Amino acid sequence: MLEFLQDFLQQYGTIWQYVLLFFISLVPVIDISVVVPLGVILGLSPIWVMIIGFLGNLAFVLILAFFFQQIRGWRDKRRAAKGITTPSKKETRARNLWEKYGVPGLAIISPFLVGTDVAAFLAFSLGSSRKSVIGWMIVSLAFWSAILGFTFMQVPNIYDVK
Repeated sequence: MLEFLQDFLQQYGTIWQYVLLFFISLVPVIDISVVVPLGVILGLSPIWVMIIGFLGNLAFVLILAFFFQQIRGWRDKRRAAKGITTPSKKETRARNLWEKYGVPGLAIISPFLVGTDVAAFLAFSLGSSRKSVIGWMIVSLAFWSAILGFTFMQVPNIYDVK
């Protein structure tokens, strides 16, 4: 799988590899906990992977922050049309984290347990301020980008992917 992704990315110039990584990090279900290790394992510059992963995930949080009411209305209609009346497993887990730790705890833990997209949506749904959610998501994304980037710097050598 890694060889396929590496071959796919090498078809494009370096700048396009980072652009593609940015768009991958914008996808709601693909969090920084996936994007940064993937980019580093595939041989891209860890520093740029950390920055691009951070910016892509933050961009989605900002989009969610500024268009929350519209996104929530669309989501509620879609769930009603499908007959879904109960929260998902991820939503329940995120709500429990929010009740236990508040916005700071939810933001720090979310990249691994529920995803920053679900965590931000839940925080907005429960009435947290835009400023608080964005601020704590910036702290969380920066922290985890750095930790994951520096941790996975040696992984390409382990897997001999280069």
